[in-house]
Amino acid sequence: MLRVVKAFWRDERGIALILVSIMLPAIVGFALLAIDMSRANNLHNDLQKGADSFAIAGAAELDGKTDAHSRAIRALGNLVDNTHNFSTSNAQTLLTSAGISWRFLKSIPASDATVLNPTTGVDANGIDHNSAGPDETKFILVNVSPTGFATIFPASFLSGDAADNAMNIGATAVAGFGSAVCDFTPVFICNPYEMVGGTNNAGGITLQEAAASRQYRRRLIELRKVGNGAAAGPGNFGFLEPPQGVGNGAQALAQTIATSQPVGCYGGNSVTTKTGQNAGPVQDAFNVRFGIKANGNHFNSPLYGPAANVRKGAIQTKGSANQCPAFNQITFNLAGTAGFPRDTSWPYMGGRMGSGAWSITNYWNTNFGVGTSYPTSWTTDPPSRYELYRYEIDHGMVGTTSPGGESGTPDPDCQPPVTTVDRRILYGAILNCQSLTALGHNLSGKSEDLPVEAFASFFLAEPVPSAADDASVFVELIDITTGGQGTLAKFLRDDVQLVR
Repeated sequence: MLRVVKAFWRDERGIALILVSIMLPAIVGFALLAIDMSRANNLHNDLQKGADSFAIAGAAELDGKTDAHSRAIRALGNLVDNTHNFSTSNAQTLLTSAGISWRFLKSIPASDATVLNPTTGVDANGIDHNSAGPDETKFILVNVSPTGFATIFPASFLSGDAADNAMNIGATAVAGFGSAVCDFTPVFICNPYEMVGGTNNAGGITLQEAAASRQYRRRLIELRKVGNGAAAGPGNFGFLEPPQGVGNGAQALAQTIATSQPVGCYGGNSVTTKTGQNAGPVQDAFNVRFGIKANGNHFNSPLYGPAANVRKGAIQTKGSANQCPAFNQITFNLAGTAGFPRDTSWPYMGGRMGSGAWSITNYWNTNFGVGTSYPTSWTTDPPSRYELYRYEIDHGMVGTTSPGGESGTPDPDCQPPVTTVDRRILYGAILNCQSLTALGHNLSGKSEDLPVEAFASFFLAEPVPSAADDASVFVELIDITTGGQGTLAKFLRDDVQLVR
């Protein structure tokens, strides 16, 4: 009998069944948890993909135009339908715009670790990132309404509360619209309409309002070079780091300004200013566009040819009557010739910008004769200088000779005119220089990854008058990329991406 008891005691057959029976609740519990985590993860992935898709669809419309918000909302309603599984609402539910909320933002926190409240648009530091209108909207935040999720694991038996068997799962995404430009000159211009401390430096209007109105586009702006007796304030200009491969010297930078085939590409949040701000023969770099021969052998190729219309009010001062050698001296607006006049109220607004009112009578009568007439609508609403310049080209008036012997036709014996691009247009990035300077950026030196308010085109109204003082360039604003008229579309490369 004792032998039988001892044998039974030592017999280990079937012990696995006992251990499994003991561990079975834990095994089943872990299995259910794994299944629940997988289901929850799949639901969250479905919701996140939907949030991402909605954010990208909305951000693609944020081009700064007045209807950008309405187009973005329409895109949210019409362009995206995502299905999601495992929620308690249904086995397979269609996620539409009815299940999301959104906010338009002008900025986002610098660090991804800073929490941004999707309901208010205010971050954990109390900074309000909501935009006031389409012109300043850079991002859209999409928040998917949390959906119910019922677990299989019966957590309620631990607490007695059935609510413990359910949870809510949501998702948020932030996407932004940015632009890059290519074939642009490496120039930046300090925004003359920059808002500082709630006030505006140019009569209380925004850059977007100025670009949209002929009244404001007519304003002549005097740009002075940063680092040459001028700080980085409204109406100053400087140079951007040229693209790789064109050289780093002053002459190389000047060539990128003078050429008719610039190769630089610049992103809306990544421009870098040029160290030293020295562009070498700046006067020549701008003036070759007017058919004025550069000193020495600089810019001596068809790439640096003049515009198709170089009328500027020059007089013959030496040599023959040909444009290039005869009008190489920069002497303007004397008897028998007339270039574009400055605004009648000049200087205005601190001496850097005109009032927008200018008289075309002397310019027109001198160059085209009293017997010719311009559109009657210009009497009450004068065109911008750029519009008149284009009118001469479009109506075959470039070759008309003034009593002083000047026409708008450049001398082909020097360099033939460039017809592939308009050489009287200067392209550049507009920076909010005062704000950037207050943040510690040195715009007279090298400062990296600067945000661009807009890329813009400017009309060169007159040549740069002095090599000794190469800091005065007189321009009119033509258009901008953010909320503009669309004339810069050929340079733009839209960039829509998720940022959060």
